Formats: sequence, C-alpha cells, structure tokens
Amino acid sequence: MTLDWNAFTPWAALAGGALIGLAAALLVLLDGRIAGISGVLGGLLRPIKGDTAWRAAFLLGLLAAPGAYLLVAAMPRPQIDAGWGALVLAGLLVGVGTRYGSGCTSGHGVCGLSRLSPRSLAATLAFMAAGFVTVFVLRHLLQA
Repeated sequence: MTLDWNAFTPWAALAGGALIGLAAALLVLLDGRIAGISGVLGGLLRPIKGDTAWRAAFLLGLLAAPGAYLLVAAMPRPQIDAGWGALVLAGLLVGVGTRYGSGCTSGHGVCGLSRLSPRSLAATLAFMAAGFVTVFVLRHLLQA
C-alpha cells in the first residue's frame, strides 16, 4: 500500500470532521434532534405539520455547502471507477440498509456513538465490516 501524498489532506479532513461534529452537537443540544441524514430526509417524505422547516433547512444547507466551498477553493475532481449500474445498485443497497439498520452512518456513526448508544455501536461495526468485506471481495477476489 502506498500513500498518495498529493491527496493527503489531514487539516481539511480535521476541519470537516470538526464542522460535522459541531453541527451534530448543536442540533442535539439546541433542538434535541439527531443529525441522521436518512431520518431527516425520511421526515420530509412523511411530513408532520411543524416538523418540516428545520428538515428542509438542514438538507438545503447540505446542498449549498459545495457552493460555499467554491468561494474559498476549487472543487476537487472526483474519480469514480464504477459504472452507472454499480452506482445505482450501491445507492439502493445503502437505502435498504438504512431502513433495516434504523439509521445511516451519520445517525449511528456520528450521533449515536457520541451518545454511547450500544445499538449505534453495533450498527457502525456492522456497516464498517460490510464495507471492508465489499472492498476486499471487489479488489482481491473479483479483481474489479
């Protein structure tokens, strides 16, 4: 394994992680809500009166973030080594997984672990293990 030193950005990663943590902490401290994206979006798909404004603002903030980033730096060019079929299948599997797991990586991995939730620990271990196994199978067994 080699490290691509040109793509190594620990300070940007640290700043991004700190901002995610700050946003999640503020949402739970000020409004008692968990910043799990699947739950936030799911609440908009089944709206409850008086519960949609914060959800819409949260999601609009996520969509506006790349525009704010463009004000200070150039957008990095992603390299995705998968076809549309694989991306669609992966997205559907993630969606199904969030339903079965009662939450997503942000809900369990960021918010749940910070609250010392045993259920979130189990869910985070499960989706991390599934990711490791998937990468191993695709890269080493199937040579994809």
